[in-house]
Amino acid sequence: MHTRILRFAPSPNGHLHLGHAYSALLNQDMTRDLGGRLLLRIEDIDATRCRPEYEAAIVEDLHWLGVTWDADVRRQSAHFADYRASLDKLEATGLIYPSFESRSEIAALVAARDRKGGWPRDPDGVPLYPGNARKLSSAERERRRRGGDAFALRLAMDAAVARAGVLTWTETGAGPQGQTGLVVAAPQMWGDVVLGRKDVPTCYHLAVVVDDALQGVTDVVRGRDLFCATAVHRLLQALLGLPEPVYHHHKLILDAGGRKLSKATLATSLRELRAHGATAVDIRRMVGLGR
Repeated sequence: MHTRILRFAPSPNGHLHLGHAYSALLNQDMTRDLGGRLLLRIEDIDATRCRPEYEAAIVEDLHWLGVTWDADVRRQSAHFADYRASLDKLEATGLIYPSFESRSEIAALVAARDRKGGWPRDPDGVPLYPGNARKLSSAERERRRRGGDAFALRLAMDAAVARAGVLTWTETGAGPQGQTGLVVAAPQMWGDVVLGRKDVPTCYHLAVVVDDALQGVTDVVRGRDLFCATAVHRLLQALLGLPEPVYHHHKLILDAGGRKLSKATLATSLRELRAHGATAVDIRRMVGLGR
């Protein structure tokens, strides 16, 4: 019987809050119940927002909570070669293409399409890619890339879905509408997602599936806000020949207004709670894991 491997994977772009605490503690509890191993991964591909001091604070907070992990910490910023190799593999299949529009140009295209009756959004509410980069000739693409133009590498979603066929995943938690058990993936909801950029050979979707495969992760335990993104992850796993973990999407810790706790909304950090006298036992009780 293979050892079950789970991972907690925060980004060092701010301090941990109660939502992170719930996910970390649940990962540890499930690891113990499964007789498995828990890994810590630092998802720091965003060099403009991620800082070493936040990583140090994450480690300190986790130790305070009593969360422990096996093996060395994997930092995504140290593994760009792994992501580049996977991106090159996808590009060799013809399923990847460069788009050269700036964010402002994309926003203008979306606005123009919205005026004509509305433009579709992905599950996170972000407009699908509205450009025509797939119509550029190979020569034009190469000319612009060699000329130093900024670009994003996108997955040709319709072609990718056609190649992969029907995909599913095993869900032991629940989705936003209570989905559980065998879930049919619908990656087309996301349109032609970005998988890398000129200066960074990856994005969240690609990095997470490559990391999970290389670390041997068997069970992905994470927030329900990532439930729909699992469809993209299953598609990339199928295209790259990577193993499929079992997924468990857990509840989110909400604020008084019913919104997910977020660093962006300055949710109260664990450090602040600790400074005001909270204990690790208190944190467990606050997130509903009172044991």
